[in-house]
Amino acid sequence: MGLVIILAVIAVCIAAFAVAGFRIIQQAETMVIERLGVFHRILESGVNIIWPVIDKPREIAWKTVTDDGHGHRIYRVKKRSRIDLRETVYDFPSQHVITRDEINISIDAIIYFQVVDAQKAIYGPENLPDAIEKLTQATLRDEIGKLLLNESLNSRVDINRNLQVILDEATKKWGVKINRVELMNIEIPEAVKAAMETQMRAERDRQAAITTAEGIRDSEIFKAEGQRQSDILRADGIAQATVKTAQANAEAISLITRAIAQAGSDEVKYLITTKYIDALTEMGSGKETKTVFMPYETSGLISSLGGIRELFAK
Repeated sequence: MGLVIILAVIAVCIAAFAVAGFRIIQQAETMVIERLGVFHRILESGVNIIWPVIDKPREIAWKTVTDDGHGHRIYRVKKRSRIDLRETVYDFPSQHVITRDEINISIDAIIYFQVVDAQKAIYGPENLPDAIEKLTQATLRDEIGKLLLNESLNSRVDINRNLQVILDEATKKWGVKINRVELMNIEIPEAVKAAMETQMRAERDRQAAITTAEGIRDSEIFKAEGQRQSDILRADGIAQATVKTAQANAEAISLITRAIAQAGSDEVKYLITTKYIDALTEMGSGKETKTVFMPYETSGLISSLGGIRELFAK
């Protein structure tokens, strides 16, 4: 009877020993095994067998963030023996940083990282998420400290890229890959925000005044250009009319000159005398009483009349 009990106890111990030696690792997880306190191997996904007592999983401290349901974050540190190889999203609390123009701002950041070397992650920092958080805070202060406030607000993409490159290089010794860094929110002091709003309104008013002035200037330019074109066209018209009148007068004079050259002296005298008499007649016509002065050289007129008489006689 006693032998049966002893055998049963031995069988139970062997079963418990065998069960304790089985380790089932899920997909995208791993476990670091130490043998007698020294790194032995890393367990892969699936069924693994270890020696109980002498083989023991090495635990890692892991900082987690939870929400209490009222919008407050709760940070806890837990010990875990399994390391998640999937991408981890870590939401850091707001960090107070100072820009190059000495403006104190608050920034929320999110980091997407992934453990790629479990051994380095276990034997690197004591608390991997906490170490990444502290490194991010220091790097963020350095990057923002190089920029002015406006540059910090307008260069978020560049800041994210710079942080990702710097953190990824710094965390390689911890077996971590930093995939992405995002600045979620940048809070500015109320006094600074009010000053920026005032400046923005002034800038908008200035741009509106410039636009209005440019519109008036363009309108005046168009009006002046139209007036100039009108003056040019009017001047061209007057010049062309003057030229045509001058040409007509020149042609008339030329015709008269040729006619006089071809006619005799008697015909010329007749024409001049006729024009002279017509002018005197027009001066003496009308209902009003006029005093008519005869030209001084009346003898010229009389001689012209005599010439006409001789012309008709011929």
